[in-house]
Amino acid sequence: MSYKCSRCKRDVTLDEYGGVRCPYCGHRVLLKERAPDIKEINVE
Repeated sequence: MSYKCSRCKRDVTLDEYGGVRCPYCGHRVLLKERAPDIKEINVE
């Protein structure tokens, strides 16, 4: 699963690191990447 560090903005994959810290700067706030497509929901 791919995340982005909120401090250094680098891509982080938690599978290879095994923790909830950025391996580059040590920051603990990681943001989940969102899909670029827009989903429409029909409300009736």
